[in-house]
Amino acid sequence: MVIINRHRLGALLVLIAALVLPTASFAQSTRKTRPKQRPAQSRAAAESEFDRFVKLADEARLSERLDEAISLYGQALKIKPKWPEGWWYIGAIFYQKDVYPPARDAFQNLVALEPERGPAWAMLGLCQFQTGELERAAMALERARSLGVRDNSELAVVVRYHTALLYIRFEFFENAYETLTEFTGVGNESAKVIEAFGLALLRMPLLPKEIPPPQREKILIAGRAGYSMAARRMEPARAAFDMLLAQYPNDPNVHYPFGVYMLAQDADLAMKEFKRELEISPNHYPAMVQMAFEYLKRDQFDDALPLAEKAVVLAPKLFAARNVLGRVLLELGQIDRAVKELEEGVKLAPSSPEMHFALARAYTRAGKKEEAAREREIFKKLQDEFNQRKQLAKPDAAPDQKPEKPNPQ
Repeated sequence: MVIINRHRLGALLVLIAALVLPTASFAQSTRKTRPKQRPAQSRAAAESEFDRFVKLADEARLSERLDEAISLYGQALKIKPKWPEGWWYIGAIFYQKDVYPPARDAFQNLVALEPERGPAWAMLGLCQFQTGELERAAMALERARSLGVRDNSELAVVVRYHTALLYIRFEFFENAYETLTEFTGVGNESAKVIEAFGLALLRMPLLPKEIPPPQREKILIAGRAGYSMAARRMEPARAAFDMLLAQYPNDPNVHYPFGVYMLAQDADLAMKEFKRELEISPNHYPAMVQMAFEYLKRDQFDDALPLAEKAVVLAPKLFAARNVLGRVLLELGQIDRAVKELEEGVKLAPSSPEMHFALARAYTRAGKKEEAAREREIFKKLQDEFNQRKQLAKPDAAPDQKPEKPNPQ
């Protein structure tokens, strides 16, 4: 297993600057920073001085005289402050040295110059994670993933891990699980990935450094169950869940993930697990939503309705709760209420094909033909986009590469 720590990642990032900051970008930026009225002789002197600082800085960097390199790159940036490569080098070196505030500031300057550079946003987010600016880190890492960081697979792995941790910290556990599932495609079963799976499965909004020692073993057992479930390794998943249930039968958020695991195999057993979860945690709205969907599937609409209604009260911004409530109301003939709930669900999740499909059905039942046609078109577009993304998705690392991510400090 290849283990990546911050020092190694920082060193790698220093070496790949040429890949993420093309020469054309550097040339354009240097032209932009030239004073319009500077005499030719003065411009030539500045160019010469700039080139000298860059040459000396590169030599210092390659010789691992990092403090000297930072100083020299800083001198070059005083002459040409819009030089992207310089900000990259300074940021990467500070990151390698675990000095995060100036690293963050350097990458902030870089994304201002190069707003479409995914790796720059990635490094900004990683620095903000280390400085405790978690909301900003989440936004930067999301931007990096949307722009792409595949120029360097190891950077992509680190970004994915920290993105999942931030989803967990902000209680978007389903998003965290989905993000962590990407690790199963490359066989990354490292201890830190397992730990993150455990936090997501047990719905514990903690960063790894915040885990209470008495909870660690439970989290690791849940993590092995979650990883195996995501990797579709059914027997190891069941064995881990059995261990989890045997050791922690009365703990919250233990029966719920087992119910989710069993839903496709034994729906009756899954429903028993959801009910047991509600006995332990009466306001466990994810269990209510799962039960409501299962009752909807069984045409037991009167059983589904109170669960869906309570889930919406407890979690008004959960679009899945709005989805199931709207669909149950539609089946019960409460069309106006159904439309209202599903419209709210679309507002909460405008990119969800399922929400638009459900709303199209409700509009059809309400006799709103134009609105229904519009929602069907949106559904088809979103579904096509989803299918295209799924087909284009490729692993970021070879199956024999299992890099761990740096420990958050």
